[in-house]
Amino acid sequence: MPTLFTKIISGEIPGKIVFKDEHCAALVDIQPQAPTHILLVPRKEIRSVGHATVEDQMLLGHLLLTAAKVARDLGIAENGYRLVINTGKNGGQTVEHLHIHLLGGRALEWPPG
Repeated sequence: MPTLFTKIISGEIPGKIVFKDEHCAALVDIQPQAPTHILLVPRKEIRSVGHATVEDQMLLGHLLLTAAKVARDLGIAENGYRLVINTGKNGGQTVEHLHIHLLGGRALEWPPG
C-alpha cells in the first residue's frame, strides 16, 4: 500500500519537492523544526532503517550523498546542518517509510530532545 511519501512523490497528493531523481526525492517538511527542514525519501518503500537489507546499501548511501547535495543547493552546507533518521514509535518515526530529516538554517542544540 502506498505511503504518504509515495503519494507525494507520485503527485497523487500535493507536496513541495525540491529535488527528485530515479532513487529518491527531497520534500519540504510540513511541520518544520528548523528554518530548513527537508525529508530525503527513497522511492523504494522501506518501512524504517531497521527494515533495510544488504540490498539497500547503495540506496542508503545515495540518500546521504543526496542530502549533502541538497544542503549545498539550499545554501546551508557551509554553516552546517543535521541529518536525523527516526526509527520506530519510541524513536519518533511518524510515517512508516524510511526518511532522513535534513535540518539547518540555524544553530542546532545538543542533545536534540
